[in-house]
Amino acid sequence: MKYAIVIPDGCADEPLEMLGGRTPLEAARTPAMDEIARAGRVGRAQHVPAHLPPGSDVANLSLLGYDPNRFFTGRAPLEAAAQGIELGPADWAIRCNLVTIQDQTMRDFTAGHISTEEARQLLDALQRALPAGQAERWQFVAGVSYRNLLIYRGAGQAPLFSRDTRTTPPHDLTDKSVEDDYPRGPGSNVLTEWMELSERVFASHPVNQQRRQAAKSPATHVWLWGLGQAPALEPFIERFGVRGAMITAVDLLRGLAKLVGWRIIEVPGATGYLDTDYAAKGRYAVQALDDVDLVCVHIEATDEASHEGRAEAKIEALEQIDRKIVAPLWEALPKHGAYRMLICPDHPTPIRLKTHSHGWVPFAMAGTGIRPDGATAYSETAAAATGWDVPEGWRLMESFLDERQ
Repeated sequence: MKYAIVIPDGCADEPLEMLGGRTPLEAARTPAMDEIARAGRVGRAQHVPAHLPPGSDVANLSLLGYDPNRFFTGRAPLEAAAQGIELGPADWAIRCNLVTIQDQTMRDFTAGHISTEEARQLLDALQRALPAGQAERWQFVAGVSYRNLLIYRGAGQAPLFSRDTRTTPPHDLTDKSVEDDYPRGPGSNVLTEWMELSERVFASHPVNQQRRQAAKSPATHVWLWGLGQAPALEPFIERFGVRGAMITAVDLLRGLAKLVGWRIIEVPGATGYLDTDYAAKGRYAVQALDDVDLVCVHIEATDEASHEGRAEAKIEALEQIDRKIVAPLWEALPKHGAYRMLICPDHPTPIRLKTHSHGWVPFAMAGTGIRPDGATAYSETAAAATGWDVPEGWRLMESFLDERQ
């Protein structure tokens, strides 16, 4: 059996007045997704338990079949794994966004989608500015664009953080005051100290001087959040008996794939934004079917459009995903014999909110052994009408891989 999974990140949404009461998924032209819905089954899943934050970390862990109540330790450790950073028992990884804060308001949680090289220069300067003796325990690690890490090595020290340490994702604060959302709880004073230090270091840095001259958003601060320790995940092949591969432009998904033992396929032109090369992702996914049992394609563009409040951009991204990723995979799968395909976002990211939320996401699965349930389209409305609800979203993978269906 060959399997394909497509994750249009954050594509689940609400009906919008500007779209005539339709969701972006309903407004988009998605003939391939609709064909899969007609050929198989449609339903709803909840990937984020109510007591956990509705982030892509929790949601994708669940989507891949791992109960977040058992396995979730934080977002940053997943991204550390993507970069090959090993965490010891006393170590912590912390997500480090470069952001634009003005008048205590989060103006841009991406610092104008700052370049990776600019981010590296800023973080190098911040590393050099750490007080004497601190650089041995704290390391700023450049990632991709605004998405970076801070690593704390805690061996031989009294515990600094705990599960009671609370942080807020910067994308939850777009155009909102940040005054009440700095870190709280054990170790939060140190995180706040580094955030305040970054403001002083970045203020006159040449990178920001050049960005201001070019009318681009400066990186005014680092925003620290999503901390956690290394998780222990059972390999996917031991859990499900299937060899997998991941295609993504996001370190979070790379790290998750690495931790479950999947191959990571790098695609030239994959950016993690609206300008990603959708067609290249589709081509590489089709090719991967020759080598692995399961290929998973994650696309961040739909989530980014939601964070920016751009309904038309979200619709365009959905149509590109349908035409250049879903359609080629759906055409290629039967050539390998028995096959199945699943389309499922990780969490809702409503345009109205510009951030992630808890709630149901629609899924469609079709292929060998899956009997059609009468659905005629892939959308939030169609999924709600079938009555197939999976409140513990991590169980959806079991259903998808169960050949007895």
